[in-house]
Amino acid sequence: MDAAAMERSLVRIAHEIHERNAERWTDVVLVGMRARGDLLARRMAEYLERDRKVRVPVGALDITLYRDDVGTRSALPKSTEIPGSVDGKTIVVVDDVLFTGRSIRAAMDALMDYGRPRAIQLAVLVDRGHRELPIRPDYVGKNIPTPASSNVQVEVAEVDGRDQVTLEEEV
Repeated sequence: MDAAAMERSLVRIAHEIHERNAERWTDVVLVGMRARGDLLARRMAEYLERDRKVRVPVGALDITLYRDDVGTRSALPKSTEIPGSVDGKTIVVVDDVLFTGRSIRAAMDALMDYGRPRAIQLAVLVDRGHRELPIRPDYVGKNIPTPASSNVQVEVAEVDGRDQVTLEEEV
């Protein structure tokens, strides 16, 4: 995906989130998973304000200590920023790539430490398949079937200087 395709996908996802939750819009919170999902969530909030004239709170979720491989990876926890209480809210978790589902499971565990949401929905820019857990996204920018041995790399301008999604074969 190039920058234009990424933007089209994020705008479409943002509009789908609004349409699905329009009746309870004041209870919706976008929470992006660090390190790219939080940036995508902020962009979607900007698109919603621009196109739909609605504001949505945006937060960032660090799942480092909730991962099931926490002892096998060297990663320093980052900050989690949840805007207000999650109790009774519809939390839309935003991530860049959905693969095995383990990161999403960790995100749900982390969110539960902040309260009891009414619902959790999942928005991903790329769904590459190969699920190991029974997790299914509610909103998908693009389905990219991949070999399990490959890697989908999402680059965002805020971090990488450009927007693009690439497939790296055989990692």
